[in-house]
Amino acid sequence: MPHIAVIGAGITGITTAYALLERGYSVTIIERQRYAAMETSFANGGQLSASNAEVWNHRSTLLKGIKWMLRRDAPLLMNPKPSWHKYAWLGEFVSNITNYRENTVETTRLAIAARKHLFAIAERESIDFDHVCRGILHIYWDRPSFQHAQKVNSMLVEGGLDRRPVTALEVKSIEPALHGDIHGGFYTPSDSTGDIHKFTSGLAAACRRRGAAFIFDATVGSIDRKDKFRIGYVANGSDARQDYNVVQADGVVVCAGLASRHFAKILGDRVNIYPVKGYSITVGLDDENSQKAAPWVSLLDDRAKIVTSRLGSDRFRVAGTAEFNGVNPDIRHDRVVPLVEWTRTLFPTVDTHKVVPWAGLRPMMPNMMPRVGKGCQRGVFYNTGHGHLGWTLSAVTADMVAEAVSAQFAIDALAA
Repeated sequence: MPHIAVIGAGITGITTAYALLERGYSVTIIERQRYAAMETSFANGGQLSASNAEVWNHRSTLLKGIKWMLRRDAPLLMNPKPSWHKYAWLGEFVSNITNYRENTVETTRLAIAARKHLFAIAERESIDFDHVCRGILHIYWDRPSFQHAQKVNSMLVEGGLDRRPVTALEVKSIEPALHGDIHGGFYTPSDSTGDIHKFTSGLAAACRRRGAAFIFDATVGSIDRKDKFRIGYVANGSDARQDYNVVQADGVVVCAGLASRHFAKILGDRVNIYPVKGYSITVGLDDENSQKAAPWVSLLDDRAKIVTSRLGSDRFRVAGTAEFNGVNPDIRHDRVVPLVEWTRTLFPTVDTHKVVPWAGLRPMMPNMMPRVGKGCQRGVFYNTGHGHLGWTLSAVTADMVAEAVSAQFAIDALAA
């Protein structure tokens, strides 16, 4: 069977490698970090959420972004400093407002299809990733936002999702730990949560058992092709002139997050990914009182744009915000504070003395749809640009790109 090189060992890279191994391919994964799942796949919100499939290409997103521009604690924050890439990306974002409904429905369908793949993989490979199957509850604080959510819900239902409106009283019965004067909500019982880092690390180990080769701590410097692809890399921290290495492969799948844009340019394609920073905190539930006071049902607060996940008995993940500020992984205190304050307000008896902050750069396409499939060169493929839904969509897009690889090599075999 052909040898395929996968660039990137985050959730999309590892699920892609696994899907290729399942089909009998020889696979090498090249990753610039020392371990799998150390960047955007490290500490996200944890939601496997078809109910969060609404794309952001809506006029209300633009209006909120303008209104919040001068608020440092705003859920959506944009650095107004000029950047050609940022403003070109935003121009394409605006042009895709006309595709808002179509892309939301399609994303919902993909998210539902991804579930069966991911759950089957976890069961087959015995991966423990703190999976909690108690649904996701979206909460709304006023009537106008709830009415907008009803319109969104019609698109999610059209995509095949079982999601229903619930009253304020029902919200409290679904998650009794929640405090606040909530107007209403929507509940999706089939959604779930889990630790993306534990899953990706576990699946990387399964890939290794199935014969995959891993090259960690490696920066890819070149990709060229003669009869085969030649992927040149150096070990991080080494002398490029002395320690230049090459992997030869019959095909290449780019799953490199933000770096996918750079690799696509080398390979003759355009993959217009922009980094949209998100923050999370992991609250240590070290005492029995905090464990009882923290929610088990996953939440999405529409007003604050914050999501939560319970990761086992002793961890509570709170995540959110979107920051357009280029390639800047710095963890800003003023962006973490709102997550802590939100936790204290809605769950006042949870002890927040032990909080671990994190920031990750979501690789987003301007139409909010992942780039999945063939590139312009034979043997080049992409599975990248999933934005805030990489964890939710990865298992199905990995299967899609593996099918595209199989189709391409089947055609090549017939032509030979």
